[in-house]
Amino acid sequence: MRLLLTWLINALALLAVPYLMHSVQVDSFGSALLAALILGFVNTIVRPILVVLTLPVTVLTLGLFILVINGLMFWVVAQLVGGFHVAGFWSTVGGALLYSVVSWALSTLLLKSGSNQ
Repeated sequence: MRLLLTWLINALALLAVPYLMHSVQVDSFGSALLAALILGFVNTIVRPILVVLTLPVTVLTLGLFILVINGLMFWVVAQLVGGFHVAGFWSTVGGALLYSVVSWALSTLLLKSGSNQ
């Protein structure tokens, strides 16, 4: 049940990003659900591999290259999902950053662990 709630929170976060950044567009709630699902899979499977492969660059940039990797994952999902569009490279990096912040904020507000109640 918690996994489904997290998926819905991520879809809502994805729907909020176009209101904060006009170069990101999500056409419908269904597109947001599909994009959130694929983004979750890509971040679970592909992102760790890319982080390990680009570790020297990440160390040289003091971790800032992780933002580029997050933007790349965001762009890949935008290419795969119809109804989810991102304008350019800096839009993908900014959109990924906004998505992460909004998703984290919503998750913090809506998902409380049993020990905090």
